[in-house]
Amino acid sequence: MSEVKKTELGQLGEFGLIQHLTENIKLKHDSTLKGVGDDAAVLDFNNKKTVVTTDLLLEGIHFDLTYTPLKHLGYKAVVVNVSDVYAMNATPKQITVSLGLSAKMSVEALDELYEGIYAACDYYNVDLVGGDTTSSLTGLTISVTALGEAEESKLAYRSGAKPNDLICVSGDLGGAYMGLQLLEREKQVHANNPDLQPDLSGYDYILSRQLKPEARKEVVQFLDKLNVIPTSMIDISDGLSSELLHICSQSKTGCRLYENKIPIDPTTSMLAEEMNINPIVTALNGGEDYELLFTISQDDYEKFKEAGDINIYIVGHITDESKGAYLVTNADQEVELQAQGWNPIKK
Repeated sequence: MSEVKKTELGQLGEFGLIQHLTENIKLKHDSTLKGVGDDAAVLDFNNKKTVVTTDLLLEGIHFDLTYTPLKHLGYKAVVVNVSDVYAMNATPKQITVSLGLSAKMSVEALDELYEGIYAACDYYNVDLVGGDTTSSLTGLTISVTALGEAEESKLAYRSGAKPNDLICVSGDLGGAYMGLQLLEREKQVHANNPDLQPDLSGYDYILSRQLKPEARKEVVQFLDKLNVIPTSMIDISDGLSSELLHICSQSKTGCRLYENKIPIDPTTSMLAEEMNINPIVTALNGGEDYELLFTISQDDYEKFKEAGDINIYIVGHITDESKGAYLVTNADQEVELQAQGWNPIKK
């Protein structure tokens, strides 16, 4: 077996590396007047409103390179940001990517990472317009900033939910969390017995939910087609419970969330039970599903019968703030919702 070629970053230097990583960029949007290659990008959104969001991913905190392919990581780094843009009911247009690179990274490894970044840019139709690179003493760091646009009248904030609004989720929950639990379990098994190979068969779906999630652009496009503007919206990065409490807090409302309405894939449930985890806990507290959680007026409910192949689930309703935020269990008991989603500060 031939040895894989590894080119040290120092062989290219900073400017050579930037040229290497960006030389094939092709701009997609008229709003991108100037992309990579100057002191700053130049954008022109005309009369639409601009939304900006950024995320920081740290090796050992947000990802483990033991089991995370670099191509998948690059793709996911873009997804987590464009998902935030979609959660404003806006359309992503541009991103910047900044990297902190350790000495163990090679040019070939970065090519893999950027292969995923460019694949995501193509799929979500965004332009890569800039960024920065620097050395890191603590492993790989990835910072992505996404910019998007929307008409002011169509923007959806966390603060617009009203009593009697319906609570909607764009897909099943808990899969990403169980994908992570499976990867961590197999990593530990291999560490204890290096002769054993990881057994991941039958779990492709939940592994993809963790390693290569997708932002729900088609949901935003569908809402626009129906002329439905959510009264509030957020993406599910930290767990259903935490995200719904964000909406309730900023909208000054309460809610009732129904356990029997929360969508959970059978594979997620099966593995959760195998690992002695309550499946509903994975949905409430797991995070990283990047589904959209949003509220709509009951007047718009009839329009959702035309959803077709897009799975949108009604999981509860908004109440007056005085009634609190509760999960209604299958036993018809009310349990107060707690923000127990993933917290990177406490890891």
